[in-house]
Amino acid sequence: MTHTDNPFGQVIVALVTPMTADGEVDWPAVEKHMDDVITAGVDGILVTGTTGETSTLTDPEKIRLVEVGKDVAAGRAKIITGGGSNETAHAIQLYRDSAKAGADAILVVTPYYNKPTQAGVLTHFRMVADATDLPMMLYDIPGRTGVPIEYETILRLAKHPNILAVKDAKGKFSEVSRVLNQTDLMYFSGDDANVLPHLAIGATGLVGVTANIAAAPYRTIVDAVNRGDLAAATAEHQRLEPLVRAVMTHIPGTVSTKYILHGLGRIGSPRVRLPLVGPEEWEAAIIEDELSLVRDVPGADFSNFRPDRNAAAGGALPKVPGTTR
Repeated sequence: MTHTDNPFGQVIVALVTPMTADGEVDWPAVEKHMDDVITAGVDGILVTGTTGETSTLTDPEKIRLVEVGKDVAAGRAKIITGGGSNETAHAIQLYRDSAKAGADAILVVTPYYNKPTQAGVLTHFRMVADATDLPMMLYDIPGRTGVPIEYETILRLAKHPNILAVKDAKGKFSEVSRVLNQTDLMYFSGDDANVLPHLAIGATGLVGVTANIAAAPYRTIVDAVNRGDLAAATAEHQRLEPLVRAVMTHIPGTVSTKYILHGLGRIGSPRVRLPLVGPEEWEAAIIEDELSLVRDVPGADFSNFRPDRNAAAGGALPKVPGTTR
């Protein structure tokens, strides 16, 4: 489904945040990676999301990622800021600062750890939406937050003029269909393995992790669905399957994505910030076995793949601790 008034894009990458070996943000690598994914076909970049290690970024780093994204994109892709906070006041401040930095839209995750009631979830999202004029996408990922956004809550939130979309990592497709039938909300797949099923029932696009490595196939899938060519979309989905499995199945997607991008020579270090750590030997071996099955995926040529398990080992403690509560 194509939305002429879609402020997010359709092929959105949940961008990793490249870092140096000592865990500091590698700003030149950030710029290069942003340009790479735009060139490969994304029309939206989500910075400071889960994949971008939002939990261990400082607030100034988050705002700078928006600023750098705007400069690099130069109108070629929307810049969406994610993350948020499980403290409503902190989330509001982050999104206000992101708006000043030039963000085009915001992705707001359900408050995590606190385990609020649905009344608390509703109030959190409404207050954030009231605090900014930016278009807002809800992020429904109960596996990480511990709390779903229930169907009835989504219907109530859909009435807010700034709340335009949902990133769905819950995977209840019958519920997605019900919401699409009863609201004007756009849906975005938040699970790389379920991109095509989401699109097939009317979703607008995706927010993908594997798109860091290979964005072009997602552009192909979305364009094929837009023109009603399910066979072409399915063929590309099937080609992508082993790569998606390598990225999303065995260790956190952030870790595997950086490991693979480094092995491809596209970022200078696979380092992640603690408590995330690089893959253990057996985990790296499984990922490499999965990658050996990848064939004919544009942007994912593993013939010169040179993984470095030593460089990826462990995690880093940055000089300045993050401020996410």
